[in-house]
Amino acid sequence: MYNERARRVAVLSYITWIGWIIAFIIRDKYDEFQTHHLNQALMINLLKIAGGLCAAVPHVGDNISAVVGVAAFVFIVMGIYRAAHWRTDPLPIIGELRLM
Repeated sequence: MYNERARRVAVLSYITWIGWIIAFIIRDKYDEFQTHHLNQALMINLLKIAGGLCAAVPHVGDNISAVVGVAAFVFIVMGIYRAAHWRTDPLPIIGELRLM
């Protein structure tokens, strides 16, 4: 199936921006499993940035930012679980978006 290094790279990609950058650098460009999880993690990181920008909106921004933060955390846990179990199911809402 897949090698153990691919799984480690996929899991690492979900651990903050630093983990994503390291995983991006050491990835196998031709491995669809790694590319899938790098893309999912990139989408989660961009979602966290958007949530942080929402915090600047007076009154409602803090609430939106909190909801986005919780959603991002849930997506990270789901992504790590799926990467650790060799699954490539797309995450809800952001899973169909492709940047990589």
